[in-house]
Amino acid sequence: MLKRREFLMAPIAGVALLASPAGAVPATRRFDAAARLQSLETGQARLGVCFVDTATGEASGNRMNEHFAMCSTFKLALVAACLRQADQGRLDLAQVLTYSEADLLPWAPVTSKNLASGGMSIGALAQAAQELSDGVAANLLVKRLGGPAAVTAMFREMGDTVTRLDRYEPDLGLVLSADLRDTTTPLAMANLVRRITTADLLQSGSRERLLQWMQDTNTGPNRLRAGLPADWRSGNKTGTGRTEGTTNKCNDVAITFPPGRPPIVIAAYFDSGEYTAQTERRHEAVLAEVGRIAARWAMD
Repeated sequence: MLKRREFLMAPIAGVALLASPAGAVPATRRFDAAARLQSLETGQARLGVCFVDTATGEASGNRMNEHFAMCSTFKLALVAACLRQADQGRLDLAQVLTYSEADLLPWAPVTSKNLASGGMSIGALAQAAQELSDGVAANLLVKRLGGPAAVTAMFREMGDTVTRLDRYEPDLGLVLSADLRDTTTPLAMANLVRRITTADLLQSGSRERLLQWMQDTNTGPNRLRAGLPADWRSGNKTGTGRTEGTTNKCNDVAITFPPGRPPIVIAAYFDSGEYTAQTERRHEAVLAEVGRIAARWAMD
């Protein structure tokens, strides 16, 4: 098993091997991951997946260039944007952003506990947005960076020409079938996560901090991580859409470290094709199976 320091330093060691294609290098592995992924789609469901080998840029998946609602997976890219701004001297992670009860949302596990203090530092808000998907923390960070359009511009600066943020939590989860607002593609997000976690978009200290936060993320234990081998060190960021008037979304993006091999990035977006009032374990089970397929692909 990778020790903590090995988990944090492995991407840095892999930078020299990193290819940076604008799109994707066609997969050459013998294992047909695409066919396995397609078999997970039933009824009206759509499953968008991209696996990327961080050393070569080789990619495989299903519906890799189709648009899917990001839901809270955008928070990983948002936090990376904050850390990058700090690296460039444009943002002070120690600055306290104030908020009140009027700013609270149904899902605010960290900011609600700190309401009495009247504010939290940008660094603490970034950690809360990543590790516990705190919606208030994310909204405060987006506002501090200049709003959704400014955040999207930062994604463009990080080499992503597809991913876009248009609204705040919780409205960004309401994405209908033809709506491009608040969407990404599996290929775009996988390559963005690859650049964030293994290239030089962030200074080494910020990259290590983000990887640690990803590793410590407490959401989604039944998703990609449930299908990845227990001895592979992994970090992830989930996203969940459960808004009446649209279909349930069950998403997860991750980086995982197979022993003795370069890390693999996984972006998985599952639009269930149905609405239910709660997160369904059967939807999460689809992403767990994606994790198993990714592990097989990584070792082929």
